Amino acid sequence: MDQLLALPFEVAVVALFVIVLARTNATYWLGRALAAGYGKSRLARRWDPSRLDGARRLIDRWGPFAIVLTFLTVGLQTAVNLAAGMSRMPLRYYIPATVVGSAIWAVVYATVGLAAVELLLEQAAASPWGWAIVAAVVGIVVVRVVRARSRRKTQGEHGVTARVDEARDGAAPEERKGA
Repeated sequence: MDQLLALPFEVAVVALFVIVLARTNATYWLGRALAAGYGKSRLARRWDPSRLDGARRLIDRWGPFAIVLTFLTVGLQTAVNLAAGMSRMPLRYYIPATVVGSAIWAVVYATVGLAAVELLLEQAAASPWGWAIVAAVVGIVVVRVVRARSRRKTQGEHGVTARVDEARDGAAPEERKGA
């Protein structure tokens, strides 16, 4: 991190852009490779496919904009890029989205992001209260994520998934049977 902060701003932005663009595209192509051989592997029997369902729903709803928006989040980029690859999002949509998102990410991290991380680490290292605040923030984030997953799981068990399928197909199951 110190090496990037020591670089001139323009060089830091270009370096971050190249790094994140390579990482996101590698994740996309890994997703495509997994989709191609997934059903034939031992991993298919062990892995819960619902792990990427949220990312797929995000891509289904927002398309290439989902890719761009994930560059403004923490922890969602990899799942969405992997899901884009697994769902074989066309490259004519994916590449421009990753270029725009990578550019945004690089500028944010070269200006505010890296400086904020460095400041946070310096302050936390200098004070036990800093570590306590960081631990509290991490704890709050973990609790919120667990609660959100629990809510989604509960909603899925109560038929929300069936209603989505009905809306996607354009008719309720009873209407399809009568046709």
